[in-house]
Amino acid sequence: MPIRCILHWQPNQGSVVNSQVLNEISQCVESLNGVKEGRCKASLTFYRPNLRDQSVTIDFPRDFLGISMLEQPNKYYLIIRGQKIVLEADSSILLIMEKLQSYKSKVALHFEGVLYKLGDFQIRVIKVVPSQAESLRGIMIEIEYLPISSVEKSKQILEEFIDIWKEVVSKKSLAGQFMHTEPNYAEYGLSDNYTSQHTAVQYAAALAQLIQSAQLR
Repeated sequence: MPIRCILHWQPNQGSVVNSQVLNEISQCVESLNGVKEGRCKASLTFYRPNLRDQSVTIDFPRDFLGISMLEQPNKYYLIIRGQKIVLEADSSILLIMEKLQSYKSKVALHFEGVLYKLGDFQIRVIKVVPSQAESLRGIMIEIEYLPISSVEKSKQILEEFIDIWKEVVSKKSLAGQFMHTEPNYAEYGLSDNYTSQHTAVQYAAALAQLIQSAQLR
């Protein structure tokens, strides 16, 4: 599977994320001769235990994330961040979870955007919106390098492309910058060979960074 890396938009102090910033970022991709290839979508849900007796001491996860991706319609990814566990399950697990009622959805977010092709690269310009509203809460960029599936071998190529990307964006004089935090895949028991589980871990990490930058409250 082609390697990916996800960058999140961090606004300057006192600035906000809005559709104007999103449009300017899309223009940056088009200035690199990016060609629109279609739409992209993923969803992330925070789950919490459905405790009937709040005084009970629990020895199971206090929360976990569930992630679905448009390109993997039959799969659902579960991430327990505290224990650094990522699991790939059949999408039918959602029905099982609904029937068991052991966990309930606290917050659901949609990652919606446009996919662009640039030679050996694909770029997804993604807006983060709550499931119950249209308000823009964050912006992410997903860069995919098609020829290589090794995390280590692709690192330098992706870093060079990210530098070019950041330089293009800086010319727009926008009130913020793109940040990239590479997760420690080994902590999750993932190998050097890139998979959709790596992407799920990246979504969780990028979202944590968005929250940290006070864009999701």
